[in-house]
Amino acid sequence: MTIAQLAEAAGVSVPTVSKVLNGRKDVSPGTRARIEQLISEHGYQRRRTGARSGPRLLDLVFNSLGNPWALQVVRGVEGAASAQGVEVVLSECSVGRTPRQEWLDSVLARRPTGVIMVFSDLDPDQRTQLEARGIPYVVVDPAGDDEGGAPSIGSANFDGGLMATRHLVELGHRRIAVVGGPRDTVPSRARVAGHRDALAHAGLGADLVRWGDFSVESGHAHGRELLSRPDRPSAVFAGNDLQAIGVYRAAHELGLSVPHDLSVVGYDDLPVADWIIPGLTTVHQPLLEMADAATKLVLALAEGEQPPVLRMDLAVHLVVRGSTSAPARP
Repeated sequence: MTIAQLAEAAGVSVPTVSKVLNGRKDVSPGTRARIEQLISEHGYQRRRTGARSGPRLLDLVFNSLGNPWALQVVRGVEGAASAQGVEVVLSECSVGRTPRQEWLDSVLARRPTGVIMVFSDLDPDQRTQLEARGIPYVVVDPAGDDEGGAPSIGSANFDGGLMATRHLVELGHRRIAVVGGPRDTVPSRARVAGHRDALAHAGLGADLVRWGDFSVESGHAHGRELLSRPDRPSAVFAGNDLQAIGVYRAAHELGLSVPHDLSVVGYDDLPVADWIIPGLTTVHQPLLEMADAATKLVLALAEGEQPPVLRMDLAVHLVVRGSTSAPARP
């Protein structure tokens, strides 16, 4: 449909439709919803008037930028984008994992080539608004169950949890705790599920499960609680490297030595894992490769291509360093 046909069908003026298409806020919610519905049902393509004006842009959106995990993803996206002459705009959700409508309004106004969501997602209405304007999006490390089939790049979180705990079992540990990430996110639950599966296969109980928030602080708090128990664990699998660092701190404060008194396994294999003492045994999550794959996928979608695979989980592997050893004899 043309913009004039959209206006006629919605019973509004052409300028009103134009405001909605360009993300302007001065349109009533009811009118905006009616126009969005028509765009979704019938489509709208802006007429091309020559070469694209301004640089090609990718919007890269995080729920939080304040950690080294995010930096790895930024590096991967910027590397792949710059190779194709595309610039990157960074945004942060700040509250929750769904961006504010104000962010989406600004996206609609600048009309990027595509959007990459990292450990965050769009609500159905926001997805409709992007799809109606032909702006593709891809999710990196999806946080929630997605029944809509959004294109996504993740990693084998269950396998990572399985191999982390299996490593500890093979060293001889029998009381193994886990400090997972947020309970309401898919990666966290999958890693804990892998941990439980490894324990079940070894005939061990999984009663030492704690849920954190992927921060150093939550690793420290849960680590203090677990290691203060009279029947404390001899090993802890942390849901990410930052929580593992918090467990290190808790062990140090309680006079425990890593790995002599406590073995620790992390997840992500951030650069810091190789610098702390002792070096952290951790599950390598291919963050750079995930970001690279997501960038190439969203740019392919923007060119009208239909890649054979729209949802992919990349393999992980265990990196053994000095933070794990056989348990000390009583």
